[in-house]
Amino acid sequence: MKRLLIAALLCSAASLSFAQKSINVTTTTVNGKKTTTTTRVNGNDTTTTTTVSSTDSTKTKSLLYRHKASKSSGFNFGLTFSRFDLGLTTLIDNGSFTLSPKNDFLSYRSWKTSDVGFDLLQFGYRFNPGFKVYLSAGFDWTLIRLRKDITIQRNAPVLTYVTDSIHFSKNRFSSTYLRLPLSFEFRTREYSDGKRFRFIVGPEAGLLLGGRVKQISDENGKQKFDDDYHFTKVQYGAFTRIGYGSAGLFAKYYFNDMFEDSPEQAGLKKFAIGLTFGF
Repeated sequence: MKRLLIAALLCSAASLSFAQKSINVTTTTVNGKKTTTTTRVNGNDTTTTTTVSSTDSTKTKSLLYRHKASKSSGFNFGLTFSRFDLGLTTLIDNGSFTLSPKNDFLSYRSWKTSDVGFDLLQFGYRFNPGFKVYLSAGFDWTLIRLRKDITIQRNAPVLTYVTDSIHFSKNRFSSTYLRLPLSFEFRTREYSDGKRFRFIVGPEAGLLLGGRVKQISDENGKQKFDDDYHFTKVQYGAFTRIGYGSAGLFAKYYFNDMFEDSPEQAGLKKFAIGLTFGF
């Protein structure tokens, strides 16, 4: 997972660097008239500003022409690396942030229990410069850092654990989903620094790809155990994002239970909040 996160961060940095605005300034003087053309590229938007002024110090006239080259509407489809989420996950047990006795074995370290995800594919339609709808696909991980020295059992009829006699320096219980968010994006005009405010809201579905228990101990070293661990096969919820430029905040809540076919965990849901990069 560390390698994946490092690769994701590098890709995010690269995509953000490519998305940064570039400015090209050309100045010409003809018959005492100075023409300055500034072309600014910011992501998919290109803005050309032309200023014509007289070189006569006693009289100056200025004309400003501004051309927006980006499409105001239309379809778009392609690969992307965007909306990289890095946040904290909180478990909600039948409306309470405190786990019930039957779920106490899932006690976790709050500041080390995280949600990580990003989008890789996008298809959408821009109705006007300020509103866009798009469906994207990517990956999402929920990484629960367990407090107790237990091992969640594989191939069990319900979510089951055993208490171990050894101490784990790391005991992580995680799920991986293919995420499918449908986004409704509202954005402001572009400001002088080439950035915009964005507000995005929409539903999100997820298809389970797998679960994993990762443990590290002095006795057994590093161990990994893969199974579905009764994680729900299809999760669904809602999310929101708000940001300026290429960074912002996200929050999402899943309406259905984290686990299925395990009655003791009925009503256990999850909520995540954190930072997002690459709108």
